[in-house]
Amino acid sequence: MSGIIPTDKKQLRACLLCSLIKKQEQFFKHGCDNCESLLEMRGHMDRVMDCTSQHFDGAIAVMQPSESWVAKWQRIDKFEKGIYAVQVQGRLPEDIEDDLETKGIKYRPRDGSARD
Repeated sequence: MSGIIPTDKKQLRACLLCSLIKKQEQFFKHGCDNCESLLEMRGHMDRVMDCTSQHFDGAIAVMQPSESWVAKWQRIDKFEKGIYAVQVQGRLPEDIEDDLETKGIKYRPRDGSARD
């Protein structure tokens, strides 16, 4: 669990794709627990800065994502356990959005602007 939960509130960032909250250093060292194969942040500070945001609202602790109605409501029920932002301000860079689209992944911004 030590790699998942941030140890303090300094330099917290949220992934723009899944909304997982970690310290900037954790994203750099380990990448995103849900999106690493897509965003490739591990070891690349420029990718960490492009694919995460320090501006987010709310936090949800999810320990059993597949069993949580809140996780389902936030569309994080298929993700790893951890701390997630309710909303994240910002968007992925256009080239990353295009890359996701070519992989068949629909990008839904986590800022509350996407509607079903």
